[in-house]
Amino acid sequence: MILFRKFRVLILMVFLVACTMHIMIDLLPKLEKRAAGADSGDGGCQCAHHPAGELQGWGKQRARSAAEAGWPNKHTLRILQDFSNEPSSNLTSHSLEKITAAGDRAESFKRMRPSAGKAEDHKPLIGDASGGRTVPVHGVSRLSALFEHPLYKVDLPFLTDDDTLFNVNTDIRFYPRATGNQVWHNEEGNAEEEEEEFSPTGEVTAESYPNWLRFHIGINRYELYSRHSLVLDALLKDLVTQRITSVAMKSGGTQLKLIMTFQNYGQALFKPMKQTREQETPPDFFYFSDFERHNAEIAAFHLDRILDFRRVPPVAGRLVNMTREIRDMTRDKKLWRTFFISPANNVCFYGECSYYCSTEHALCGKPDQIEGSLAAFLPDLSLAKRKTWRNPWRRSYHKRKKAEWEVDPDYCDEVKQTPPYDRGTRLLDVMDMTIFDFLMGNMDRHHYETFEKFGNETFIIHLDNGRGFGKHSHDELSILVPLSQCCRVRKSSYLRLQLLAKEEYQLSSLMEESLLRDRLSPVLIQRHLQALDRRLRLVLQVLAGCIEKEGYVNVVEEDVVGDTSTHRSPGHR
Repeated sequence: MILFRKFRVLILMVFLVACTMHIMIDLLPKLEKRAAGADSGDGGCQCAHHPAGELQGWGKQRARSAAEAGWPNKHTLRILQDFSNEPSSNLTSHSLEKITAAGDRAESFKRMRPSAGKAEDHKPLIGDASGGRTVPVHGVSRLSALFEHPLYKVDLPFLTDDDTLFNVNTDIRFYPRATGNQVWHNEEGNAEEEEEEFSPTGEVTAESYPNWLRFHIGINRYELYSRHSLVLDALLKDLVTQRITSVAMKSGGTQLKLIMTFQNYGQALFKPMKQTREQETPPDFFYFSDFERHNAEIAAFHLDRILDFRRVPPVAGRLVNMTREIRDMTRDKKLWRTFFISPANNVCFYGECSYYCSTEHALCGKPDQIEGSLAAFLPDLSLAKRKTWRNPWRRSYHKRKKAEWEVDPDYCDEVKQTPPYDRGTRLLDVMDMTIFDFLMGNMDRHHYETFEKFGNETFIIHLDNGRGFGKHSHDELSILVPLSQCCRVRKSSYLRLQLLAKEEYQLSSLMEESLLRDRLSPVLIQRHLQALDRRLRLVLQVLAGCIEKEGYVNVVEEDVVGDTSTHRSPGHR
């Protein structure tokens, strides 16, 4: 009996010690903060804003929202810098993409709450002015002269309902708040006015829709956007100026990517800066172990537009405040917990992904500003399904094994007999994509996508171009194997490549001028721009060899003469 009582007393003492330790842990950060304040003194120097001080006050700033969300309220600098018990696995994040993205995107077609316009929306783009660095052609810029060329003015066929991704003359109803322009109306008015519906062809016109919605409505069988689309410029401006209201991690992938939602309910994929523009991929790196580059995503969009493919979703560079626009905007606990202050007093975070998400690969600001690319989202899969195709010339993604196309010189003959490459324009689309990837030096094209509505008679969407522009001193000729094996190309593509090789246009100069419009200009260093001209000559040499071997009519697919579309062809020979 006495032993039992002693045991109970012992248990009670252990419990009291544990409680005391917890109380001490809770009080320690406050004591540290008070001691730091005493050391600095009220009469000390008036120091400039410092990210470390901002993070120290993070606990108070987020206490109310954390309590509402049920998160722990011990958000102190000490805990942020303690990664010892943080998860480092590649488990799928409970992000907005998985939980609410699809619902929010579909719901945004129905109702969107107004928000006051910000003065920031009216700031001029930094890169709008050319700065006198472009060489004019007959008194106009090279880029303007290029887009005025007849090859860039060929009209599309007449578009039917089957040729457009969305038919606005349907039973879909839009609320006025969802279709208002970027300067939203105030919330005054009665409930009946708020619930009133309008047809897109009624009193509310397409010009009043948010720019991301106008971009989606403009997608058709032949292009993501038109050559001289005013919506494109407005959407690029939105990507840079719209206020970020929500941030979440994108699940999957080897590297961290964020989904950002804006005040007008548009969404974009954010790829943060991992390497400087001058850093070249080491020669011993495998293509699948290289970092993705934010500036490559931006440059790929501009290159795709200059080539007149128009198959890359709009991308713009943006300087993001990591504290106000990412940390304070996210509801993703797993992302939120990975923020910390580096020894250099910079704000950093690393998120969760398959490989490059750890303290060793943390993304750090200077001190809390970070560059990144923002790619506009395509329509949600619940509204416009896409089909994923395996690239026939996909690499093995193995350090020793080679793919079949690397060892079989007649591999293309087999591809030509396999649907959907045995008819239509799909094989020619792959050749366009091959040229596009070679100019960038992108070896990571394992899959591609098409819109399911258009079947096999449509273009290839050029997504995920972050592994381009890694090496300016090396031309990876294996990327051109599909072109050299198949010896097929559209006439319109062939003529444009020849045009871009002429001195009065010159691909490198066109890219330099186009990239000046981006906020993060200069996007590419001169060596990468010069590599574009060198690689373009190599593409034309391969095509010249094909023509010499097989004849012009067997290599160049007619799609210009006798046809109003640069996308149609008489079919696969």
